[in-house]
Amino acid sequence: MASATVSALNVYPIKSCAGISLSEATIEERGIRLDRRWMLVDEDSRFISQRSVPRMALIRVAIENEGLEVTAEGMEPLRIGFGEFERARKPVGIWSDTVEAAPVGAEASQWFSTFLAVPCELVFMPDESRRPLKPKYARGNSHTGFADGFPFLLISEASLADLNRRLASPLPMNRFRPNIVVTGTEPYAEDGWEKFRINSILFYVAKPCARCAITTVDQATGAKGKEPLTTLGTYRREGENVLFGQNLVHEGMGKVKIGDRLDIVPRSSA
Repeated sequence: MASATVSALNVYPIKSCAGISLSEATIEERGIRLDRRWMLVDEDSRFISQRSVPRMALIRVAIENEGLEVTAEGMEPLRIGFGEFERARKPVGIWSDTVEAAPVGAEASQWFSTFLAVPCELVFMPDESRRPLKPKYARGNSHTGFADGFPFLLISEASLADLNRRLASPLPMNRFRPNIVVTGTEPYAEDGWEKFRINSILFYVAKPCARCAITTVDQATGAKGKEPLTTLGTYRREGENVLFGQNLVHEGMGKVKIGDRLDIVPRSSA
């Protein structure tokens, strides 16, 4: 466990669109800076994801000095400034939560609606909007952005390697959309962790991640299949859920970079 280190970091500025690989991540109150601060909602102001619109995987996002650049095949690039959102607020739904969000504007919403062929609106979670974690998982005033429920998802390279040994065709890590990937562990070692520290930031393992149909979407083509859920279901099933990776909450802010060591806190010392 002492050799566990960070091998990849990913941020997903627009929920369910393509992620961005980072060499260093700035950890803020909500998680990685800019992670899932934007989201697409339908005509009922409910969130849209690759579960129902797998074509979202084909939307690429880049972080620039003044905002985001969003690209997709056949579309002119869309630029979204960091301060580009309306003053008005509207309630939007994500799972069982209702969150106050700011519409980004008609031009951005039309861009996404055209590419996805689905009427939708792009919204932003402003700084004053708060989405608290469920009390049983919260650490102090824990809150998150438009992630499914937690600020971070962690997976070890060894766990993916173990899964790929069971698959006819191995899958890349991007199928699982983690924020933090670690190396130097045994397969599923993360299942046994309770908390660990990276630099000055303390991370708590909240609960295993129950995997959904997004894992069956090829992130390069948007095509859906049956794997890895079929195979995971043969050995990672717990009740109605198929588990892979661990959701995290955190205390503290700072920097995490590739190569940083995870200092695991043994359960007997927690």
